[in-house]
Amino acid sequence: MYDNREAASAGGLMGYGQNTENSWEQAGTTVGRILKGAKPGELPVMQPTKFEYVINLKTAKVLGLDVPLTMQARADEVIE
Repeated sequence: MYDNREAASAGGLMGYGQNTENSWEQAGTTVGRILKGAKPGELPVMQPTKFEYVINLKTAKVLGLDVPLTMQARADEVIE
């Protein structure tokens, strides 16, 4: 189990974590505010708002694991 979808896409069994693309967008927004003169200590703490759950069935098959359909139904993406 990994903390991001990219690891599952690269061959890991499962990934659950924040949406990396959204995190980079939030970071860019914060940097933009700082460059426009905002004081970093006065900016709100940004937290992830979207999490993704990805299951890689190819890896599960290689490991000899059966992933229940209920788990697959809850996943945001199932890699077959």
